[in-house]
Amino acid sequence: MSPDQTESRGEPVPLGYSPRSAWPRTGRVCTACGACCTAPDIAALVKPLGQPCVHLGADCLCGIYAERPSICRSYSPDWVCGEVALLPTLEERSARFLEIYGLINIKTKP
Repeated sequence: MSPDQTESRGEPVPLGYSPRSAWPRTGRVCTACGACCTAPDIAALVKPLGQPCVHLGADCLCGIYAERPSICRSYSPDWVCGEVALLPTLEERSARFLEIYGLINIKTKP
């Protein structure tokens, strides 16, 4: 674990961000929030940071789910999903996801 992380509920958590959602650790399923298909860059899909994947539908579900790349297959819902899923828009969910991982600071964003 890197020095900028602490453990909470057995999961790595960026420093300063403890899991606030009450989302249980076991039995987690995708919340269809779309943040994991929007916020991170996905080299296998040539998808840049903060931009929705071209395969993400309006319902925030993957249009190539059965053929998605291994990086997408290996993603498991975690506490971040529980925290961002409650936000009302995909843009807000993506921004919060990026902020949690230290990739943007939405508090100073215009």
